[in-house]
Amino acid sequence: MSAKIKKGDKVFVMSGKDKGKEGEVTKVIKISDSQDKALVQGVNLVKRHRKPSQDSAGGIISEERPVQISNLMIVDPKTKKPSRVGFKLDKDGNKVRFAKKSGEVLNG
Repeated sequence: MSAKIKKGDKVFVMSGKDKGKEGEVTKVIKISDSQDKALVQGVNLVKRHRKPSQDSAGGIISEERPVQISNLMIVDPKTKKPSRVGFKLDKDGNKVRFAKKSGEVLNG
């Protein structure tokens, strides 16, 4: 089955502590069909205390943690609002993703 959310997609966070934020998906983590997660740029930031090493100075570092894919919606490229994702065949017979709100075909 094709993924509804892929790396590089612009997404909107629907629930959780970062509800209402937008960001770009940097990585999709495949766990199972119902539990996939995604790393979204600037969303679900947590502070981590790191020890100094030869490479880094250490200290308190902010890093992104994965977000459940069910809490994300694609941002429609035409309307710039959250939209559900559908699948259809294009004129060449290839399966493509599209935003249900406007019918716009999504890249990738």
